Amino acid sequence: MAELLLELFSEEIPARMQARAADDLKRLVTDALTKQDIKFSKAEAFAGPRRLTLVIDGLPEVTPDKAEEKKGPAVAAPEQAINGFLKSAGLKSVDECEIREAKGKPTYFLVTEKKGMTLKLACEVVISDAIITLSWPKSMRWGENEKRWVRPMHNILALFEGDAVKARFEGVEASNKTFGHRFLSSGEIEVKDFADYRAKLANANVMLSGAERRAEILAQAEKLTKQSGLTLKPDDGLSAEVTGLVEWPVVLMGDIAPEFMELPPEVLSATMKLHQKFFSTLNSDGTLAPKFIVVANQVAPDGGKAIIAGNERVLRARLSDAKFFWDSDRKIKLGDRAPALKDITFHAKLGTLDEKIDRVQALAASLSEYIEGADKNAVRSAARLAKCDLVTGMVGELPELQGIMGRYYALADGESADVANAVRDHYSPLGPSDNCPTAPVSVAVAMADKIDTLVGFWAIDEKPTGSKDPFALRRAALGVIRLIVENNIRMNLLKVFEIAGGKKEAADLLSFITDRLKVHLKSEGVRHDLIDAVVSKGDEDDLVRLLARVDALSAFVKTDDGANLLAAHKRAANILKIEEKKDGASHRGDADALALEQGEEKALFSALSDIKNNTAPLIDGEKFEDAMAHLAKLRGVVDKFFDSVTVNADDKKLRENRLRLLSTIVSTMDEIADFSKIEG
Repeated sequence: MAELLLELFSEEIPARMQARAADDLKRLVTDALTKQDIKFSKAEAFAGPRRLTLVIDGLPEVTPDKAEEKKGPAVAAPEQAINGFLKSAGLKSVDECEIREAKGKPTYFLVTEKKGMTLKLACEVVISDAIITLSWPKSMRWGENEKRWVRPMHNILALFEGDAVKARFEGVEASNKTFGHRFLSSGEIEVKDFADYRAKLANANVMLSGAERRAEILAQAEKLTKQSGLTLKPDDGLSAEVTGLVEWPVVLMGDIAPEFMELPPEVLSATMKLHQKFFSTLNSDGTLAPKFIVVANQVAPDGGKAIIAGNERVLRARLSDAKFFWDSDRKIKLGDRAPALKDITFHAKLGTLDEKIDRVQALAASLSEYIEGADKNAVRSAARLAKCDLVTGMVGELPELQGIMGRYYALADGESADVANAVRDHYSPLGPSDNCPTAPVSVAVAMADKIDTLVGFWAIDEKPTGSKDPFALRRAALGVIRLIVENNIRMNLLKVFEIAGGKKEAADLLSFITDRLKVHLKSEGVRHDLIDAVVSKGDEDDLVRLLARVDALSAFVKTDDGANLLAAHKRAANILKIEEKKDGASHRGDADALALEQGEEKALFSALSDIKNNTAPLIDGEKFEDAMAHLAKLRGVVDKFFDSVTVNADDKKLRENRLRLLSTIVSTMDEIADFSKIEG
């Protein structure tokens, strides 16, 4: 079996684009091979700052032979049509055709065997097409070239079983050569296969595998920090980015000047990460240490002293700016910055940030009544201050610190910890992995901010569509769900939406929230059909109560009684549907007790009446498990009814009464949940 090796070598590829580009290259090439029925055993892609690499193993040396068919006219067709077909196919006689049935008629078919080509020849087209088709978030042209790519292409290495494959892109022709590290190697490198390629790159100071580079970076960093009695601050995003910036990682440690250690640790970490791609280090007590980790892309003859000194100098300048913002921002009280929010547009149709804060403040005060321990005055203060740090110098320089800096400035102004923390927390939770606020004031403000956003965008009909959600409304909805569920907050969302000014949009917005809840619960292993069974009742806008009903229903359907009653419900509903369609009339309603004949149907009628009278108070009292247990008593009488009673009796009145009894089974069970929504 044969091997295909492809490397696209260019100027530096942005780190954030590398992984996707490698996956796309692999997909484009393997899909093209698969379409030609070319099988392979393994395909692996690699990405780095200057190269995308693909190796495919277990390939055949020639493409499969193919039989091509061309349908001709029917045997009984006019001679002119048959001669026309023979001429177009280059045939002399119909004897060269096969006769098959087509639409019930004997028909001429031309079958030709197309021999496979050498796979090397097929790869020429596949590779060239893949390079052209590969898309990038941002691309460029260079020189006099017309085609775009992420950065100027310098070299293409393309080998099939050690032989160069003819491929070309904007003046660059494929060969069996590549290049090593930009600074630590020189000259062309000739390779014969992937093993040779990988080994020679390693000798030329290029670590091909991104996973290996990342592991090496972390290993070196942890070794350095351990030697200083420190630990590395975990940061998966930064690790991934730095991995894409270097081909031969050399990890070094530098110092943070003492005068900057008075800055908030978030400022230090953000400045180092966002501007310099430095890792932070931690003391044994978890506080930020005055050391940073930098990953260089070369081995320095002085052991990295000059590199460290240069990075310390640049960091000092960055932190000097941050210290200036820190000192100057605190000269103006956070609350005094509120008028500046009038100059910031939240959305053209929803007004300024100042107007949004007015709405959030009023809504948060109303929500505080539902949240135990949420002081209304503290909630009002926190809501008024929540967005004020957006007009500070620090957040203008480092937008990632919004909310975080608001907390520091609020504390500096003498605000309570509850208010300051709510300013920081009101953006949370930002996603499924983000911590959810639990402090009452924080919960009130965070929820008000998200609900105001949702109601506002629903009011102007800017809802998410398909995969598009430019205003992150799905994230806002998930945030509302988590705030309610994780803090066990009892509130009627329809009423809350109306308080927020969304009376017209309330029902549709609740539907959106419950859809998001289904997605959220599905990720936690909860069945979506059980949620549907409760939600479709249309009378549940208290998420905590809704989940309690779902939990009780989930436990119930796992029991033998629950499974059998579910089957009985489906059986009763199906019979009703069939008979109502046949009769052209509804059989819904209560059965007539006096018209019952058999003991089994009388027992069922009595059990249904008892359950109807007893489950309603249990549901109103939110004793859902007790209601389910009461419902389970139906199993025996329902089983006996179906075993012994003929629903479609010859007597018309008896039949109609028994159908209404089936209707009562369905309606009684549906008081608890819509069992028709449950699968299985």
